Amino acid sequence: MTKTRCLIIGSGPAGYTAGIYTGRADLHPLLYAGMQPGGQLTITTEIENFPGYPNGIDGTAMMEDLRRQAERFGTEVRQATIESIDLSQRPFHATDSNGDEIEAETVIIATGASARWLGLDSEKRFYGQGVSACATCDGFFYRGKVVAVVGGGDTACEEAVYLASLCKKVYQIVRRDQLRASKAMQHKVLSNEKIEVLWDTVTEEILGSDLMGVSGASLRNVKTGTVSQIDLDGFFVAIGHQPNTAFLKGQLALDENGYIKVSDPSSATSVEGVFAAGDVCDPNYRQAVVAAGKGCIAAMDAERFLNR
Repeated sequence: MTKTRCLIIGSGPAGYTAGIYTGRADLHPLLYAGMQPGGQLTITTEIENFPGYPNGIDGTAMMEDLRRQAERFGTEVRQATIESIDLSQRPFHATDSNGDEIEAETVIIATGASARWLGLDSEKRFYGQGVSACATCDGFFYRGKVVAVVGGGDTACEEAVYLASLCKKVYQIVRRDQLRASKAMQHKVLSNEKIEVLWDTVTEEILGSDLMGVSGASLRNVKTGTVSQIDLDGFFVAIGHQPNTAFLKGQLALDENGYIKVSDPSSATSVEGVFAAGDVCDPNYRQAVVAAGKGCIAAMDAERFLNR
């Protein structure tokens, strides 16, 4: 059995930043990197909007920098996942994917949220080569180009409007004959001359080559069955995110979409001694710099809790 004053679950910007701060506070944290060490940024080609990198940086390289910084201050990083955890009493007990048991006085959950995808093989093939799930992150690379956004909710409409401020043309691919977004967001989309909404339409395939990336998409009208193609430079999927909270098995208060509820402005959850940071409790921003800031907050909250 491993005992720790602070167990950090997750290794994206939130988790590693929590590791930096709890390490510097001499809490000797134990951090579990999870199935995707470094989080979603490790499958992003280049990050240009994180402070401190004026020329941009590869996502994997940035996560390696954060990991080394956390380890420098005494964070123990384990390349495994937390399979189960009991939050019913302190100290908390967890079991990892190797069968090892952990006893923790505090827990910081930074497991992030995973983008929902269409399930196409070509979606995986061209991820990072024209396919993205974050217009704010990657839209800059498509300035003056033609892109498509899939989805009819508020997030998809927000991304379409944002991309329209950068791109020459934006196709919004909507399965239904109406948008699910709020009236205000619908108005912004429908009144924007750069956005063309393709109603009753689903994506059959994303087209392109390994050398050049995305070049277009094959679409099908769900009412007529007609198949057509459009030329594209980028393809954005905006059909929602799924917070990675299944392993908690209902032990923490979650919102209607499965995100952990925290007592803003703190990172405290519904269980004393358990804190959350990053995309796992943030359905609104989903930015690396925001997640890092929340990781700092969670670390400071954990330290203060222990000092009390």
